[in-house]
Amino acid sequence: MYDKNKLLDMALVARANAYTPYSKFKVGAAILLTNGKFILGCNVENASYGLSNCAERTALFKMISEGYTKADVEAFCIVGDTLDVISPCGACRQVMIELLKPDTPVLLCNTKRDMKEYKVIDLLPYAFTEKDL
Repeated sequence: MYDKNKLLDMALVARANAYTPYSKFKVGAAILLTNGKFILGCNVENASYGLSNCAERTALFKMISEGYTKADVEAFCIVGDTLDVISPCGACRQVMIELLKPDTPVLLCNTKRDMKEYKVIDLLPYAFTEKDL
């Protein structure tokens, strides 16, 4: 079983690097790999809002670019300054279902350290996958 508090700590580290000059809404994400390494991601905004990237996708794309696969992932964490735990957007859920195993634990958190754990498939039931092509 993974250390949820350590995973959240790493997502908070990632959140501190967020580039959010427009929304001021910082989000951090951390992927715990089975080898104990963490892959971090933060949201990066752009004046052309559609070109912004969420923390979840930043971390997942970084994981792939570093040569890791879904088989290497133990758990995933997302954190933001929200009243309840943060919830990933639809685009991030779709990328998560593509790049993580359906049963990968996903820890949704806020900066008050509230946590809720789900599996990837719970966040996007009836997902569109390669099986649908």
